[in-house]
Amino acid sequence: MDKILIVDDTPAVLQAISLLLEIHGYEVVTTASPAQALQYVNQLRISLVIQDMNFTGDTTSGEEGRDLFYKIRALDAHLPVILITAWTDLEQAIELVKAGAVDYIAKPWDDQKLVNTVANLVALGKAKQNNEKLMRQTSELATNKQAATALGLVYASVGMQRIVDMAIQVAKSDISVLISGPNGSGKEKIAALIQANSTLSKQAFIKVNCAALPADLIEAELFGAEAGAYTGANKRRIGLFEAADGGTLFLDEIGTLSYSGQTKLLRVLQTGEFQRLGSVETLKTKVRIISATNADLLARISTGAFREDLYYRLNVIELNLPALSARQDDVMPLVNHFLKNRALSLSAEKALLTHHWPGNVRELENICKRVAVLKPQGVVEQEDFGFSAIEKSLRNGLDEPQAQNNQYQQEPDKQTLQALLREHKGVIAKVARSLNLSRQALYRRLDKHGIDY
Repeated sequence: MDKILIVDDTPAVLQAISLLLEIHGYEVVTTASPAQALQYVNQLRISLVIQDMNFTGDTTSGEEGRDLFYKIRALDAHLPVILITAWTDLEQAIELVKAGAVDYIAKPWDDQKLVNTVANLVALGKAKQNNEKLMRQTSELATNKQAATALGLVYASVGMQRIVDMAIQVAKSDISVLISGPNGSGKEKIAALIQANSTLSKQAFIKVNCAALPADLIEAELFGAEAGAYTGANKRRIGLFEAADGGTLFLDEIGTLSYSGQTKLLRVLQTGEFQRLGSVETLKTKVRIISATNADLLARISTGAFREDLYYRLNVIELNLPALSARQDDVMPLVNHFLKNRALSLSAEKALLTHHWPGNVRELENICKRVAVLKPQGVVEQEDFGFSAIEKSLRNGLDEPQAQNNQYQQEPDKQTLQALLREHKGVIAKVARSLNLSRQALYRRLDKHGIDY
């Protein structure tokens, strides 16, 4: 509800105007004190002020009203102020209108005129506030999009704009961020966007693919090793945490990190301390962690494959990137970017928009690269993208069940996969054969459900 502040030293005036405005649905605050009025303006989010020009007995110069007006303006330059004047104050009131007061009303006032004036000014103030808010938001969106575009992020969807806005917002703090989403959806670019807009943008930004860390060398990779600490260690090795000290460490595919690796990572995140392999010297580091995963970490926690305490260390803020198939508005801007605005036929555009994009942006980029090589000139047609060949390849890769009596003709769920892994003692070839799938197709399903194999 809009709050109207009335400032007048005459109780009858305060009561009459209050009653009039309350009847018309306004919340009214009254005072006879200019000092109290300034306090209300400062604290109560007032929508409009109606003020007298004199507040002390036998004073008719209007100087008190003039002083109050300019102090209100200093607090809020956009707050509308209506002056109530006696004939002796008229000249002073006109001066204040020229200085920014929205109107003056002579005593005794016309009730209807006062109500109309208040209604118009409150509505105008709301419209102005909404317009200023929209302009700020538009400017902020444009700035954020410019920052994202500079790093190669191309998008037009509302969903991706929300991700970009949040990424830039959280970049300004040093909290840990977990970026989740399917393979090829742009997680690494979002990590780069956070780094570029953070206070650490000039510091080290070390990227590591956890899936590529050898299980027996995780400690050496993360924390370094002294010469002779293991076979082949001929000289001191600097670890990733030491290299990223004072900067940011991006842990990609964090869901694939072994359990022992998770334990070692948790310790340094908790204490900021670590030791090089083969050393008793304790080193300290201060590193911001950004991690990314395509796995369902909560599902992996439920099966004991991922540490819950590490999950909450990493996931202070989560940015979940939707699959490309869920943000159709991004497809054509990405195609135009990858193909440098080549002309496309309508059938080609329709095919692009209806394709499921299981490989997300990475698949789209690779297809566009293929088109650029095989058809460097002319209008790009639907067949140039080779969707029929892709779909045939995917069908072959999935190796759909052929036998009508196969007990696993339906897509296997997580419980079925886990049961078969136990039954066949973890032998992937036997599990795949029982499901009438290729091993590659089985691996995809295990990864999808976050099953550690």
